[in-house]
Amino acid sequence: MATSTRPTEHPGYALLIAAEPSVRHPLAVAAMLPQLAAVPPARLVGTSYASAVQLANPDDPNTVLTTVRTAAAVEGPLLVYVAGHLVVDPRQHRLHLALARTTARTVRYTALPWHWLAAELQHRAPGTTTVVADLAADPDVWQTLVQEEQTLDGPYALYGAVQLHDRRHRPSPSYTHALAHILRTAPARPAADDLHHQTVRAAVLEEAATLWLGPAPANPSPPRAVDAHQVDIPAPRPEPAPLAVPAPAAAEDDPYRAISEAGQAGRHAEAAAIAAAWEQAALRQHGAISTEVAHWIEVRAVIALEEGAPDRACELWLRGAVVRLTAGQPEIHPEVAAAVDRAHYAWHRVTDPARARELGTELSTLRTQVTGKSGAREDVQRRLADLSRALLP
Repeated sequence: MATSTRPTEHPGYALLIAAEPSVRHPLAVAAMLPQLAAVPPARLVGTSYASAVQLANPDDPNTVLTTVRTAAAVEGPLLVYVAGHLVVDPRQHRLHLALARTTARTVRYTALPWHWLAAELQHRAPGTTTVVADLAADPDVWQTLVQEEQTLDGPYALYGAVQLHDRRHRPSPSYTHALAHILRTAPARPAADDLHHQTVRAAVLEEAATLWLGPAPANPSPPRAVDAHQVDIPAPRPEPAPLAVPAPAAAEDDPYRAISEAGQAGRHAEAAAIAAAWEQAALRQHGAISTEVAHWIEVRAVIALEEGAPDRACELWLRGAVVRLTAGQPEIHPEVAAAVDRAHYAWHRVTDPARARELGTELSTLRTQVTGKSGAREDVQRRLADLSRALLP
């Protein structure tokens, strides 16, 4: 994500750092790094010309420091992407980025101190440096960030997300995935703040377990502790990720803005018609069994939920999940999991017992493939049993 400065005669530079320490269920950022590295460096940074260097799973903080120092010496706009797990040095209580060999006992020797990064970037010209972070943190570290006892701020524009990582929350690199997708497919590269807001809207992350870095998204849910006994069904986001498909006659320039404006004005039928037109365009170009079509089905699901029709929303999200699976996306793909989770969320808001049982039966079948977080399958089975008893003559 580039700074707000306009491109200059100096070429830009991107430094991409992603590390996965040996923790249980690490944030899978190293696997996502090729997606980001595949974006042309000039588009990454927002300049007419740029170069890029990537460090995948580095294990020596001094090697990373040397690479950061080289990047900091560049005169043109600089993007530093940092992804992985945040840890704290137990002695000095300072934030570090865990590297490949970092363990709880070796933070001081094998992790990169965050203040090293800030120190290397402090001598750069104001407005030329951007840091994008896709991070996870254990509960103690995450709470210090939420409560602002610790900060990732520095002499740079900061964007990204920090996700809670505990036994119930397994973070995914959805922010990086959304960022790379938007940079690859957007007709023109958005300005820094707009790019961040689009990425926030597109990323499939649980609001209550995500701390956003940079300008806050519209109407965010505050991060909070989650009851360990509660089934975790994340609420749907208002706007799924943008996709590059041919523009139909309706809302050619920005369908998402048109849909949002119509929805906010209570014109849900108009919003649904725009989404349906784009769904038809995706169908003509990509076929009925494609992720592009699934995307617009899910947009219609969001509209239905906002309209107060949770049964239709549930049905559409279930259909979107089936299309994604049939199109070849695996059960563990974040977009598949999100579609089923959102269907589950809407299903709990269906009050008609017969309709709820009908939708719940289909949801139960999907939950055998896309199991969701702990307790999700059992939750469906329990409610289905209750509904069956309620419908007995």
